[in-house]
Amino acid sequence: MTQKRIMDTDRRVVIQDQETAFAGAIWDIQRDTFTIDDADTPMTREYIEHPGAVAIVAIDEHDRLAMINQYRHPVRQDCWEIPAGLMDVEGESLLRTAQRELTEEADVTAHDWSVLIDHYPSAGSSAEAIRIFLAQDIESVPQADRHTRDDEEAHLMIRWVPLDEAFEAVMSGAVKNVNAVVGIMATHLVRTTGRNTRPFDAAFSNQS
Repeated sequence: MTQKRIMDTDRRVVIQDQETAFAGAIWDIQRDTFTIDDADTPMTREYIEHPGAVAIVAIDEHDRLAMINQYRHPVRQDCWEIPAGLMDVEGESLLRTAQRELTEEADVTAHDWSVLIDHYPSAGSSAEAIRIFLAQDIESVPQADRHTRDDEEAHLMIRWVPLDEAFEAVMSGAVKNVNAVVGIMATHLVRTTGRNTRPFDAAFSNQS
């Protein structure tokens, strides 16, 4: 008997009530009351309403990836991450957001783009959906054209880390940011097994 391949699929949900339970400075908390399929008893769930995001594994000709160190208040740590950003510009594509964020956070552009991974970092509590791109053929942004960073990004540090070193940092638990973990593991898999990435404009069903 042939089994169907595993994949995330949509489920028919009837929403009876929907409200913003909390409006925050960055995130809102949504409260939905709904039924699944033909169930008689509704349930209520609260979750973070999120615009979606992108992240980028940028690899240079020396097999080093751009990593940034940034303070993250919820965990009270300076975390090593890969460049990333919210889909918060109306009408901007996933690729264009990734290109903009890479320039703003790592001071580089890339001429070769493909898709590494799509993931939901916490589907039980957030609507956040993230696409991680692989960016290659790197070029530095001239000093005069570089983005001015402020707020949490004012103390951001950039380091180009050998892929093997980044992979070991993930496996040892030294790096825990979910985008960094997923992106580094996927890149390591691509480099060691020859697994193909997807086209930069591959469909992502959770994004409009």
